[in-house]
Amino acid sequence: MSEFYWPEPDLSFLPGTKAAGLGEASYFVCHNNNILQLVDENEAWRPATLEELGQFEGVHEHYMGMLGGKECFAVEASGPGTAGFSNLRMNIQNIDRTLFNLAGRALQICDWYRCHQFCGRCGEATTESQSDRSTVCAGCKLNFYPKLSPSIIVLVHKGDEVLLGRNHMFPEGLFSTLAGFVEPGESIEETVIREVKEEVGVNVSNLSYRGSQPWPFPNSLMLGFHAEYQSGDIVLQEDEIAEADWFPCTDLPLIPGKFAISRWLIDEYLSQRGIPA
Repeated sequence: MSEFYWPEPDLSFLPGTKAAGLGEASYFVCHNNNILQLVDENEAWRPATLEELGQFEGVHEHYMGMLGGKECFAVEASGPGTAGFSNLRMNIQNIDRTLFNLAGRALQICDWYRCHQFCGRCGEATTESQSDRSTVCAGCKLNFYPKLSPSIIVLVHKGDEVLLGRNHMFPEGLFSTLAGFVEPGESIEETVIREVKEEVGVNVSNLSYRGSQPWPFPNSLMLGFHAEYQSGDIVLQEDEIAEADWFPCTDLPLIPGKFAISRWLIDEYLSQRGIPA
């Protein structure tokens, strides 16, 4: 695949749950589902150092793994200290893809730990497992793992046209591919067909899985597809979709930036049709 529209898997990070205490480390500091906002000399987002971590009180660390010879920790800060925190989405345009995935991992780990201090079955307090990423109930021994919500995102195409929609939460004029969460008992392919039918009223076939992207808002894993239009007219799911239409590949509306899987799906299809992205 071309790096231009679909990033190759990043194997530079080695995940783990037990720190070796190797010295210098990177700290991904979280507070109330926001990430500590720091930048380097090039105005690119970066994690905190041990010295910078010292300004926060009541921190709880979770080892995540190794990157570039440094141990990486997710850190939950009980207070914001004197530094600024922001939503990770606000840093998307100036953050390296590997660091984005690690910052998202940190946010999800901290959210998991914060939300599983007590057992949801018997109410007893939990403790962190020493063998994996879970908390364990002291009473009934039930394990609680970080939540992960699989979601599909799909580019529906028809020759040199693609079907794009605008969610009510999107800015005016911004269109994207269709997306939705997997329901219990569904296959991923069934989710694609159902979500497209629900959101825009059309039927699709010839599904083609293209790739995935972690999307920690708050805990999605986006599974990307191309799907061929089969039949039906556009009928909006009005409580979710504000607008949807067929657009010529040579005359697209405003679409997401190249960081997002929705854009990768669009750019890849344009490449397949021999159309510059």
